[in-house]
Amino acid sequence: MSALTKILIVLLTISSIFLCGIVVTYVANADNYRQKYNDLKADRDSLSRKAKDLTKQVNEKISEKRLLEDRLSSEVVSLKAEIRKLEGDLKNVDRERAGLVQKVNSWASIVQDFSQTNDKQLQLLKDTREELNKVQAEQIRERKELNETTASLIEKMAIIETLEAERKRLLEEKTELQSRLDQLLQPFGKVAAAPVPVTPPRDIARPATDTIRDIALRGLIADVDLKNSMASISIGRADGVKEGMKFYVTRGDDFLCEILIIDVEAEEAVGVLELVQQQPRVGDNVSTNL
Repeated sequence: MSALTKILIVLLTISSIFLCGIVVTYVANADNYRQKYNDLKADRDSLSRKAKDLTKQVNEKISEKRLLEDRLSSEVVSLKAEIRKLEGDLKNVDRERAGLVQKVNSWASIVQDFSQTNDKQLQLLKDTREELNKVQAEQIRERKELNETTASLIEKMAIIETLEAERKRLLEEKTELQSRLDQLLQPFGKVAAAPVPVTPPRDIARPATDTIRDIALRGLIADVDLKNSMASISIGRADGVKEGMKFYVTRGDDFLCEILIIDVEAEEAVGVLELVQQQPRVGDNVSTNL
């Protein structure tokens, strides 16, 4: 046997051994690959089912999303319409507010003018009231002077009446003396000459037939109601007090006010306070004459 044959036999033996190892390895690993294939196929089927389920869920979510988008689109359209309406209302409100602000400014100007006018009227009223009080005080003073003048005139008229009666008596005496003188001179054929007055004759002042007489009622303040501007006096119908009479209230030499009688009883009368210069008190004097 040649060396080449030996080498070929050795190589063939080695090749056979190697092939046997490969076959053994293949056979040993064939079952593992099948098991892996089956496992992978099961995993793939499971993943396919999961993919289908996920696809179904995705489709459902897409449908829900579309429904939500449609609903949101409808709501957006509705909200846009409502926004446009609110914007229109806001514009109207702004216009109304501008109009109201203009009216408020106009009314504020009117109120300011009215306040100024009112202040002027109040000041004018105050000045007029002060002037009225002065005039009323002057009237009271003049009335007092008139009453004093009237009383003095009445006294003088009484004196004139007395003098007139004395004149009549003197004229009667003169007539009687003239008659006696004529009787004495007639036997002698003479008559008494008419007397010639040294001063020109004057008209005789005669009292008026409707001489004014003051009733001069006097009393005291019995009660005072300052809240209602009323007071009662201590004299009444029995003393000659009548409704409509006016009494003057004094304290010493000070004039306080007037009382216009509105209700009269037998021993008391009630009236309204007028021309109040000072507040009357119980015990102040009242009279029909100052």
